[in-house]
Amino acid sequence: QVQLVESGGGLVQAGGSLRLSCTASGGTIRNYPMGWFRQAPGKERDLVAAISGSGMGVYHEDSLNDRFTISRDNVENRVYLQMNSLKPEDTAVYYCAAHSGPRFLAKVRADYDYWGQGTQVTVSS
Repeated sequence: QVQLVESGGGLVQAGGSLRLSCTASGGTIRNYPMGWFRQAPGKERDLVAAISGSGMGVYHEDSLNDRFTISRDNVENRVYLQMNSLKPEDTAVYYCAAHSGPRFLAKVRADYDYWGQGTQVTVSS
C-alpha cells in the first residue's frame, strides 16, 4: 500500500514561490502517473498538474499560465510542484495523488487511487 506525504506548503506573499514535495513510502511510485490537485474552501478538488510514470509526459492546467511546474525523481520516490509568481487565488490545500492503473497521464480525479493528506498553501496579498 503506497502512502503519500506532502510537504513544503506554508504562508507566502503574492509574487513569491514555493516548492511542494510528495514523498511516497510503502512501495515505489516509479511506474505510477502522478498528479497534484488543489482544493480551496467551498470548492471542488481540481487537477493542477500531472506527470507520467517516466516523467516524459506532463500536463499543466492552462489557467496557470506556466507558473507551476510538475517534476519527479523516481530514484528518490518523489514528485514535486514548483510554484512561482503565486497569487492569493492559489491559496488552497494541495494534494498529491497516484494512479496505479494503465493510463499514461491521469487527468481525472476519479482515476487516482492513492492520496496524500494535503499541505496548506496560503498566499497573502
